[in-house]
Formats: sequence, C-alpha cells, structure tokens
Amino acid sequence: MAPHYVSPNRQQGLLLPPSLRDWLPEKDYVWFVIETVERMDLSAFHAHARLDGVGAAFYDPGMMATLLVYAYSMGVRSSRRIE
Repeated sequence: MAPHYVSPNRQQGLLLPPSLRDWLPEKDYVWFVIETVERMDLSAFHAHARLDGVGAAFYDPGMMATLLVYAYSMGVRSSRRIE
C-alpha cells in the first residue's frame, strides 16, 4: 500500500488565476527551488511513511522540503512565519 500523502498539484486549474504557473514568472526563483528539490533523494523521508492507512493524510515530504528550502533561502527561519 502506498503512503497517504496530501500532494501538491501545480498544474491544477483554479478560479483566479487559471493556473498556479500564472502567479509567478517562468524564471522566478521558486521554480528553481522546486526543480532542485525534485532532483534530491528524499527516500529517507518516504521510508518513515505509514503504509497502513491509519491516521490523517500528511503532506508530501518533497513539498515540505521545497517549502523549507525556499523559506530558509529567503531568510525566513521561524516556523511561525513560514506558516
């Protein structure tokens, strides 16, 4: 059984703007961070995922790593500010 993640869908259409890609320019720094984290080996994080389906879904480790790398690189270190 696969882990039960709440995963981001960056291609999902929204009411305003029509796509998440419309919010930021193509060359924005965040796209670099997303591509960099996607290339990282995050298997250690996935190894600790519960596979029995017990409990609520948790956020995808890749998405959380992207959030932390982006926030830290922008000088935001407080978990409350990142939230």
